[in-house]
Amino acid sequence: MAKLTIKDILAFEVLDSRGSPTIAAEVILSDNNSSMAYVPSGASTGKHEALEFRDGDKSRYHGRGVSKAINFIKNELKESIIGLDPLDQKVIDTNLCKADGTHNKSALGANSILAVSLANLRASAVSRSMPLYQYIHSINKQVSKLNKEPILPAPMLNILNGGVHADNKIDFQEFMIQPLGFNTFKSALRCGVEIFYELKNLLKSENLITSVGDEGGFAPQLATAEEAIELILKAIKASGYEAGKDVFVCLDPASSEFFNENKYILQGADKHLSPGEMISYLKTLTSKYPINSIEDGLDEDDWEGWKSLTETLGSEVQLVGDDLFATNPERIKRGIEESVANSVLIKMNQIGTISETLEAVALSQENGYKTIISHRSGETEDTSIADLAIGLAAGQIKTGAPSRTDRVSKYNRLIILEEKFKIPFVGKNEAL
Repeated sequence: MAKLTIKDILAFEVLDSRGSPTIAAEVILSDNNSSMAYVPSGASTGKHEALEFRDGDKSRYHGRGVSKAINFIKNELKESIIGLDPLDQKVIDTNLCKADGTHNKSALGANSILAVSLANLRASAVSRSMPLYQYIHSINKQVSKLNKEPILPAPMLNILNGGVHADNKIDFQEFMIQPLGFNTFKSALRCGVEIFYELKNLLKSENLITSVGDEGGFAPQLATAEEAIELILKAIKASGYEAGKDVFVCLDPASSEFFNENKYILQGADKHLSPGEMISYLKTLTSKYPINSIEDGLDEDDWEGWKSLTETLGSEVQLVGDDLFATNPERIKRGIEESVANSVLIKMNQIGTISETLEAVALSQENGYKTIISHRSGETEDTSIADLAIGLAAGQIKTGAPSRTDRVSKYNRLIILEEKFKIPFVGKNEAL
């Protein structure tokens, strides 16, 4: 039997959910199996993320084109892995990183590297005649000491947007709900969808706009986090669910976006807070409302503040590092050593390869940190993160509101996989 190898790689400049150019790559194997992957892009990007490569040519897409990154795929990246065994994902990703040669993938771009890495993963699953989640689980055995059995994640639905994801005065970026009091993913998602409907009805009744932001959540003209949370709690009650039992509120302040000269400047709430005052404010919110998760509660480089935040709230709520950790194993190690946060947001394009993503999840889980597989604000129809969440038993997934096809496609993938393969759900209150 002939050895399986990578035969060819194709790349295309396509569009993401914001109409911004992104990359689609197709890896074709010697057995003629192939698969394509699409790369997302963030609006609120941390400075410790691996870097996208954009053309900078203002005559095309206002400088956001990716034609140069496409050429990198067709030349340097293709040359680095053509003829190699696609089933050895670690070797593939190592060669892709060597071709770039920088610590943050700035030479060839994390977007071009991830497109090839993910397309190779998907093509390998097709070649092995395995569902993607199952293939991910099989290769994770080489990375994780735990390698938990596949499980459906609890969804985090971003139903109300602020910050850079919306054109309103709310400083906090995301207000999410997490249905935890359910026995199946399908029933948990149904809860989230029904609350989303009720929130829309509530906004209409109060003459607030019901247009949606980048991640599908509503973006009404509100000013403070409290106003947003109160509306969500009303929607939960109107839907017949109990906040703090069936469903919880999750916050993503994205604090790095409004941190300036050691102050957290909440313009909508008219607050200028020191790190200590910001921690007190978050504690007040968690004491007042059924909040079970806070993401990026402080700035990405405020390590001392994060230590204090973790000491203050770490035993009560999930404290998620997104910009803080940037899916980077080195930064996650520092967080573990310094007892900072207790959960890690996982975004493939923050680090740039599948192998490094698996390493970040394994490191987190092995040290008792929760993991949340996440989308980006500029998304595509690619549903790989749904399979990633199941295959790595991440326990939670964050992929937007139940609106816009770029978000709903992930939820639909999870519904189908649950029913088709009888994969168990993370279960009542087991996610946190």
